[in-house]
Amino acid sequence: MNSPTKSGGVLLIGASGGIGSALARRLHASGQRLFLAARREQPLAALAEELGAAYACVDARDPAGVAALFERAQGALGSLTGAVNAVGSILLKPAARTSDEDFQAVLDQNLKTAFHCLREAAKTLDSGGSIVLLSSAAASFGLANHEAIAAAKAGVEGLVRAGAASLAARGLRVNAVAPGLVDTPLARPWTEAPAARQASERMHPLGRIGQAEEVAAAIAWLLEPGQGWITGAVLPVDGGLANLRGRG
Repeated sequence: MNSPTKSGGVLLIGASGGIGSALARRLHASGQRLFLAARREQPLAALAEELGAAYACVDARDPAGVAALFERAQGALGSLTGAVNAVGSILLKPAARTSDEDFQAVLDQNLKTAFHCLREAAKTLDSGGSIVLLSSAAASFGLANHEAIAAAKAGVEGLVRAGAASLAARGLRVNAVAPGLVDTPLARPWTEAPAARQASERMHPLGRIGQAEEVAAAIAWLLEPGQGWITGAVLPVDGGLANLRGRG
């Protein structure tokens, strides 16, 4: 039986986003060694300096770039025990108003980046390692005007289950978290509009939208060796949105 690896570090892609930066700070506070990656250098470099972490800029939509990133992270950390893809986007349009370009961009940003992360992690992570991807409550709960993002995130959930089945014999775990609406810079068009925010708060059974730190806590939990018997799971971190009736 493979035992969890106790050394090495975690590669975090999308580290400078709202959830990614909250996760990086949480993992750093717990003593985890990190390699940070994101597309925009300025916020990434600032976060890396704050945490004393190695980093590299990458467009996670580019397969060659992601492959090189994993090699670089492994070289910097010695070994990899975890990999997280926190790259994503939000598009709220009905299918009838979603162009081919819109749809492809959503797939590229959400599903393609997740696939690249999983593929390279499968080649690189030590036995006992953990791969965590980001889904959405929209993948399992029918939400109007979410067709493109729901399709992309449903693809991520299928990727998690198939990847977990493929990698289980090697002692690698693959899971995802599926947030509802979270108060991050990416979601500001909705969280800063009073009517939209109040509608979303009412829709979530716990009566509020989520915080990045809450999603980060769930990801960090899935990365821990103590969760070594959890794989192929999608953990809802959504205030009850996907499984409970809203407040109306």
